Amino acid sequence: MAAVTVQTSPSLALIKYWGKETQGINIPATGSLAVGLHDLRTKTTVTADPSAECDSVSIGGTEQPLHHFSTVIDTLRERAHASGRTDADTPLAVESGNSFPTAAGIASSSSGFAALTIALDAWWALNLPAAELSRIARTGSGSAARSVFGGFTRFQAGSESAEALYSAEWWPELRILVAITDTGPKTVGSRDGMERTRSSSPYYDAWVADARVLIGKAERALADRSVERLGPLMRESYLRMVGSSIAASPPVLYWLPASVAVIRACDELRGEGLVAWETMDAGPQVKILSTARDVEAVRERIASVAGVKTILVSGVGGSPVVTRDNGDSGL
Repeated sequence: MAAVTVQTSPSLALIKYWGKETQGINIPATGSLAVGLHDLRTKTTVTADPSAECDSVSIGGTEQPLHHFSTVIDTLRERAHASGRTDADTPLAVESGNSFPTAAGIASSSSGFAALTIALDAWWALNLPAAELSRIARTGSGSAARSVFGGFTRFQAGSESAEALYSAEWWPELRILVAITDTGPKTVGSRDGMERTRSSSPYYDAWVADARVLIGKAERALADRSVERLGPLMRESYLRMVGSSIAASPPVLYWLPASVAVIRACDELRGEGLVAWETMDAGPQVKILSTARDVEAVRERIASVAGVKTILVSGVGGSPVVTRDNGDSGL
């Protein structure tokens, strides 16, 4: 092949993964339920670069430190060697880009490492099962274990891989809005923020224990497609996550004034009978769960909030898309 291109969607946690086990790489201390975001996309292309001395990875045209990606690349290269691939040692060029801000709290690492893992699997024709791709993607980013699947996923505490729950078509009327309040990189990386919370927050153990209760309730609400029950559980999850992180030393706080204003606007919208349940992750962006019926009214209100730069609207994301270029007729 001349190239392999993979498109994936970021994975938005409805019930939060925040904290890692001390054993293993990116093993979650708290389970998570998540949904893929169809209209936000990561596109990653792998080609051979035989004249280079080593692999290269670029995001949005900017070359990245290779060691950030070496765990995933090395693992799959070892599989290629084991399968007898004669081209396993040929250096590769990986070019990736996002249709949304990178490293800004919209889970670009989830879609990015999932796309990288799937692309390398296709490049070397390994045909690994989805559960194994999820396990490998997890070593680059914990949430990437979920993005391997698309649709609705679960990543249980202590697990090495995520699992698919429902396809994108299972809840077609669901909509997710992302209120962008800052397009720059977040002040503290998720990995560092989790470790600081785990090691110094007096509320961390309570957060982990409570998260186990929340996810069970949320799984039942999701199974019933009940936004009335899932929404409040989402809110409890992110606020309790934030409560544990801002109690860390030093505090881990991503919110901006516009973030708080959007949260208040969602509360007002719910008071008017509209579906607008917000959640937040490691970053200042606010994600809002709504429905096809209410999404436009919610978008208009949130767009009027001071400090909101733009709003992305998405349905539920499907499975990753793999395109192979054989060098003859293009992609």
